Amino acid sequence: MSELFKQAISKSRIMSESSKLPEGEIALITESEQVKLPQKKYFRQRAHSNPLSDHELDYPSNPAQMNWSQHYPKYITEEAQVKQVEVVDIGCGYGGLLINLASILPNTLSLGMEIRVKVSTYVRTRISKLRLQQSLQESAAGKTEVEEKKGDYQNIACIRANAMKHMPNFFRKGQLSKAFILFPDPHFKKQKLKWRVVSPLLLAEYAFVLAPDALVYTITDVLEVHEWMVKCFQEHPSFERVPASELADDPCYKATFVTTEEGMKVARNGGEKHPAVFRRIAD
Repeated sequence: MSELFKQAISKSRIMSESSKLPEGEIALITESEQVKLPQKKYFRQRAHSNPLSDHELDYPSNPAQMNWSQHYPKYITEEAQVKQVEVVDIGCGYGGLLINLASILPNTLSLGMEIRVKVSTYVRTRISKLRLQQSLQESAAGKTEVEEKKGDYQNIACIRANAMKHMPNFFRKGQLSKAFILFPDPHFKKQKLKWRVVSPLLLAEYAFVLAPDALVYTITDVLEVHEWMVKCFQEHPSFERVPASELADDPCYKATFVTTEEGMKVARNGGEKHPAVFRRIAD
């Protein structure tokens, strides 16, 4: 290990970086260790969770009460807010898309919302480690500010939250420019259709927090769920489907196919993926 790298991970540096991590996250790094990313096998949890049950969740009474500084310390402090969250990944899973959004949308704050305890903890830990890892590498290599913007992971965060219940608690009217609903739980049983993350009732809430011309990206490997989502969006007066021809050069659209754990699993098994993107129509 070079002397320069040893200096970069000195105790004072680690303590400085640790103070920027989300609450509950601690960087356990010594001078003789490199930053190690968390392993999924220690954070496995059942795929399905009842979104209508009373989970123990922390959420603000309204968007003005939300403290974003602990999640985006580079851009938001308790005294000033340079940026606001504009992109949300609903049910972000293990954060595959979210991590990629850091570089796809480098000047935008993106948020993953995940209801499962272990999974959301994994994503937060992963982001914290990536931030620290990137910071140490930049210090050692002497990267410029321009290069730093390519992916320091300061523009992404994850919270444990129930998007089906509390979207208006976190976001103001018209705040979001993009939303992602990727490989959602299918909930096949008739009595569980109300558990689906896309429904006529929920689309009204999504429409409230989405700005005019905002895009909602959906994809699933279950044809029935795809048809259900398309039907819900097309029948709702606040949305219209975006033609495939307009999406050919959209990096976010391309990322929905290949960045998530579920998407990669479908590809390995030779399954089909059914995408659809919808635009928020101005009221």
